[in-house]
Amino acid sequence: MSNRPVLVYDGDCGFCTTSVRFAERRIRPRCTVTPWQFADLDALGVTQERAEHEVLWITPAGTVYGGAQAVAKLLMSARGGWAVPGALLTLPPFRQLAHVVYRLVADNRHRMPGGTAACSLPSHLRP
Repeated sequence: MSNRPVLVYDGDCGFCTTSVRFAERRIRPRCTVTPWQFADLDALGVTQERAEHEVLWITPAGTVYGGAQAVAKLLMSARGGWAVPGALLTLPPFRQLAHVVYRLVADNRHRMPGGTAACSLPSHLRP
């Protein structure tokens, strides 16, 4: 296991890739970023099904956060003022709202800027 957290995302999804590249450029989280398609998911302690379902933040100790809480951890790892909104996303009622918004975006990522029809398909059905 790495001594840095790992952010795992869907590298086949244009919207996901664009979002991660934005985060790397603007937010600059302190983590290793990798698409699940190139990650050793067994070593990270996650399944392909979970990696396809949501972005994942995996701590060096092996704790896995998914979806909106992974985004919160990403924000909290960054320098500057990003830690404040990240911390807010972990607190009720923001946590619940963040989960709903995350699922809405994730379930419709093929409709988002940069998304393609392939984003809505399971990996085994993608072109």
